[in-house]
Amino acid sequence: MAEESEYLKQSSQLGNTARPQVAILDFGSQYSHLIARRVREMNVYCELYSCLVSAEELGKHELTAVILSGGPNSVYEEGAPHVAEGVWKLIEERNVPLLGICYGMQELAHVFGGKVAPGLKREYGKASVSRVEGCNSPLFAGLPEEFIMWMSHGDKLHEVPEGFKAVAGTSNADFVAIENISKRRWGLQFHPEVTHSPLGKDILKNFVVNIAGAKQDWVMSDYANEFIEEVRAMVGPKGHVIGAVSGGVDSTVAAVLLTKAIGERFHAVLVDNGCLRKDESNKVLKRMRDDCHVNLRCVNAQDRFLSLLKGVTDPEKKRKIIGGTFIDIFQEEANKIEAESGPCEFLLQGTLYPDVIESISYKGPSATIKTHHNVGGLPASMKLKLIEPLRELFKDEVRELGMALGIDEVSVFRHPFPGPGLAIRILGEVTAERVKILQEADDIVIEELYKSGHYRLIGQAFVVLLPVKSVGVMGDGRTYENVACVRCVETTDYMTADFYHLPYEVMSTMSSRVINEVRGINRLCYDISSKPPATIEWE
Repeated sequence: MAEESEYLKQSSQLGNTARPQVAILDFGSQYSHLIARRVREMNVYCELYSCLVSAEELGKHELTAVILSGGPNSVYEEGAPHVAEGVWKLIEERNVPLLGICYGMQELAHVFGGKVAPGLKREYGKASVSRVEGCNSPLFAGLPEEFIMWMSHGDKLHEVPEGFKAVAGTSNADFVAIENISKRRWGLQFHPEVTHSPLGKDILKNFVVNIAGAKQDWVMSDYANEFIEEVRAMVGPKGHVIGAVSGGVDSTVAAVLLTKAIGERFHAVLVDNGCLRKDESNKVLKRMRDDCHVNLRCVNAQDRFLSLLKGVTDPEKKRKIIGGTFIDIFQEEANKIEAESGPCEFLLQGTLYPDVIESISYKGPSATIKTHHNVGGLPASMKLKLIEPLRELFKDEVRELGMALGIDEVSVFRHPFPGPGLAIRILGEVTAERVKILQEADDIVIEELYKSGHYRLIGQAFVVLLPVKSVGVMGDGRTYENVACVRCVETTDYMTADFYHLPYEVMSTMSSRVINEVRGINRLCYDISSKPPATIEWE
């Protein structure tokens, strides 16, 4: 199997400097990605940068506005992150509107002579914000005199910097919103981007659209046409592209985009590792090859994977075996495609914008994007140039793009499925028998979610087969069979998730069907843990 150090590096920066954008400077807040999502929801294009971004890098872009995020530090402490002096000069020279949120407001105040210090009381949770008497700030246009916002801070502003004035406060802090109209700068101590701030979207829209004048032209159908033209120019009239697909929404949308751009010169590969859902490879072939006209080949490698997984129980070893074997098989198929069609210089990769954010965020975990969960790293020896059509998009935008491309709704709104497949939903050893048991149980659960109208309300749903057996009674006989567990979560970003409150009657139907129809399971449980502290997957 390929060594990890040989994997092809993935890109971690967006490269379109011509598109006007709102730049969000991330100070390490858990909410930074939410700011970007809220701006995108207005059909306004934005990108997220580390707060330490240089003026040279930021200056390459046409900036409509700049937003400073929150963060866990105190601005007055040694080692706290600060916007580079050159970036402040850039903002000043271009007269770019600026909004500081939480730490971002404190950074704005600190730099321009205000006083930030610990408050007598920390403020976490919902707070009633009152506008200053006579306040007509454009930031609060259309809002009532008092409104609820989400606070999360220990420090607060004690003195407003010169040229600024307070426009709102709370019972705990006099300066929770400040502005300097002539310099086009605003600061908010609260978080308008979170769902706990009901009118937060209105404030952000006032800033982004009304104050900054950002055009609301970030539309997926336009993006598709733009990308198709870019790919045609990049690949040329004779170039070929290869890519792995899984049948999930990301790889389906990416494959359809490439097919619309270059037709049969895009070569898609589906590897059946023996741990897919029931009849999955046939369904993917029909959906992608027959319905979407993608040039797709399927490699049936169930026996190869299952033989390598024999006796393996450690989840990380399972992942490595499946990932490494996938890479070997993909490279074998790439060699066959090149022998048949000529050189393939390009690789389709399904990177999404949250992966990019993870790689460039302040004090992020890594300078390069994590290995893609569905595709896996690919050997650098393949010397392929990456094409990443989804790298500017959030998951909801990928779905919107899929609908714009005419992909059927069922495919577009499928739940995520892990790269290792059912292997990490079978706790303990993976065998052909246990895979079949889980496939049948999972198929019933998904079918019942569709029937009851709950599937689209759930972020992810699946069944886990436990390495546990229990006593049961069926008919006149005693049974001693496997225990399975249903996991359903509601989430928007998959970074946090709550268990889904599935009605008892739906659970009852699932339990009855699974236990009666699936030979090998005699007890069905329901997982009621949230993320954190639990994870969505069990392994």
